[in-house]
Order: sequence, then structure tokens, then C-alpha cells
Amino acid sequence: MQVPAAAPLDLTYCTNIHPGEGWAEVLQGLRTYAVPLKAALSPEAPFGIGLRLSDQAAQELLEGDALAEAAEFLAAEGLYAALINGFPFGSFHHATVKDQVFAPDWATDERTEYTLRLVTILAELMPEGGDGGISTSPLSYKRWFTGEEKPDRAAMLANVVQVAETMAAVERDTGRLIHLDIEPEPDGLIEDGPEFVAFFEDELLPQGGPMLAEALGVPLPEAQRLLQRHVRLCYDTCHFSVQYEEFSRVRSELERVGASIGRIQVSAALRVVLPTDPVARESVGKRLAAFVESTYLHQVAERHADGAIVHHADLGPALEDIHDPDAVEWRVHFHVPLFAPGFGKLQSTRDDIPGALQAALRDGITSHLEIETYTWDVLPPELKRGLLRSIASEYEWTLAALQAAGAGA
Repeated sequence: MQVPAAAPLDLTYCTNIHPGEGWAEVLQGLRTYAVPLKAALSPEAPFGIGLRLSDQAAQELLEGDALAEAAEFLAAEGLYAALINGFPFGSFHHATVKDQVFAPDWATDERTEYTLRLVTILAELMPEGGDGGISTSPLSYKRWFTGEEKPDRAAMLANVVQVAETMAAVERDTGRLIHLDIEPEPDGLIEDGPEFVAFFEDELLPQGGPMLAEALGVPLPEAQRLLQRHVRLCYDTCHFSVQYEEFSRVRSELERVGASIGRIQVSAALRVVLPTDPVARESVGKRLAAFVESTYLHQVAERHADGAIVHHADLGPALEDIHDPDAVEWRVHFHVPLFAPGFGKLQSTRDDIPGALQAALRDGITSHLEIETYTWDVLPPELKRGLLRSIASEYEWTLAALQAAGAGA
């Protein structure tokens, strides 16, 4: 849905909320949830969605008339898709995902070919005018390379450049601007703002620029401009809050190197200030244990009194160290509901979101806001409610936050 702002701004929700790896299941999720949400939240105007498509769904959409029929369905229902979530390649619900969400990584043909399929799909489904984005993994998973094996960053860069080349050709031939939105995540090969900026400044432009210049037969400055246009940052407010990063600092560094934000994903992480009393800390640990589950990674960033940050791969193992006296705060990569201010002894990082919203409203730093709470199935039982009502509540909180941000601009 369109949000009043200084520049065109869409608010969507990501359909990674809904289970389903095949296109038929994705379509059923749209009928069950997106259609009634549109009727309730945007009855008179088009309603945006961020499609989550697995590789299976993407391949099925490119068979026969499926893609044309999908476009007809969206148009008939007043829906539009300017965003695709291309981070999870395979199963994302009702399976053990954990670190396999990063597989296959960007060194592989599988990841490249999957993303190119998504480019074809988005070019057909996105509205006329504006821009569209495909979010993707932060190249790979850092903990896969703790031994002698090193990531093949040269292959990863070449594959990203290949996708940018295709996106540039799509814009040249159709006028449709599509960008690849790299999404830093704790323990990703690009896990935070500084690592994205380093990739952009030290690899993408100086090394990828000549590759793209040769492929397209254009001068190096033009190739680098195209990379800046088609490779962007996905700013997930949950992920950056887990890393204790401030939006204003990340934005400043992006501007320094000429990088853009493709989308802001509006989401919140678990946050807890650890009490010094051992009994109270034990109680906090028991409350956190309710969030341990077997589907997703829930990385923990532990802040010490001296400012040092210690990273834990997942919440379950991290709980073994909760009594470390040097630890004063934990932030947990668990996407919790935006509309809930806290969870008993635990809080959320939602107070970090308004600064990014204000910049989107006032300065036009991105065309896309995407609500991305996807953990409804794995929340502790007392936090679960009907899914349709949950998504609507996320919209209500986000729209109220946008209104407050606009008033404060």
C-alpha cells in the first residue's frame, strides 16, 4: 500500500509468513490472507505484498502460462508485488532450517540461477514505474569457514555481477528497474553494516566494475554506476539491532561509498538487560528458554560492560553462558511481534525502528518498507494468536509508527 511521503513509498508484508514451497501453496496463502488484508487495510487502493518464492515455486511459475496467470490473479485482486524474498532457497517452514537458510551460497550456480529466475518473475509481476527488489543472503554463512576452508569470494562476486548484468539488461529493454538487496545477518559472511560497506567499496566496485564493463561493453564508470544502481542493502531492523548498530551511522557509511538501501524490513528482535542478581538472571534464562526451537537460527549478540560484543551461534547453546558476570545485555535474532512492547522479563528492539522510518518518509532513502515477522508458528504458545489478526496488528503498529515519524520529521 502507498504511504504518503516525500517520495513514492510502499508498505508491504513478506509472505514468508505463510508455509508453502510450491506455487500452488503460495497462491493459496495469498487467497487466504493477502486478499482479506487488502479488503480491510486498503479497500480502495492497490495492496502490496513481498512474495517469498522458493526455488521450487520459481521454477513452477516459469512453466507454461503460470506466470501470466499469476499476474492476472494479482491484478484481479488489487494486489501487486514489487518485492521478492529470495533469501531462503528451499524449505522455510515445518522443517529444520537453521544454517541451511544460507545454502546454497553465492559461490554456487544454484543460487545464481535461482536469483535469475526471480528476476524474470519480478519483471513480469512488478507494477509499471517505480522499482522492484529481490532480497538475498549475505553471500554465505561465516561459521562454515572456521577451519582451513575459505569462502570463494571471487566466485561469489562474479555471480553477483552476473545478476546485476541481467538486471541492467532488463531495465535497458523494458524500463523496469530491479535491484538485488543483500541482507546482512548475524554470522552471515556479510553480517553487519561495516562488512557490507567493505564488500561494496573493496570488492563490488573495484573488482566487479571491470567485469561488468567487459560484459556490457561500457566504460568502467558506467559499469560501476550500474552496480550502484542494481546492488543495494536490505536493511532488516531486527538484524541491525541485534548487532547493536545505529541506523544513522550505517546510512552515513552507505552514502560515503555511493550505496543505496533497496528496502527496509520492519521487524524487531528480542532484547534483555541481564540482571546482576544470580536468581533474577536464572529467571530471565528460563523465560528465554521458551524461545528455543528447532526450526530457525536465533543468534545471540552479548554485550559486555566494556562494550565488547560476544556472538553465540544459537539461543539454546548460548543459555549455557547466561551467568557470565561480564555480560550486561543480550539481543537475540528472534523476530518478535512489533505490536508487543515486551514479553514479561524480556523486551524488544522495536524502539530502534522509528529513525529508519523517518528517513524513509522524509528523505526518500528507499521506495520499500516490508513487514517481516515470520515466526508466528514457533512463538511460545502464550504469544500466539490468529495469523490474520497478527498480520493486521503488525500493520496497525507500523502505520502508527509511520504517522508518529512523519509528525516528528
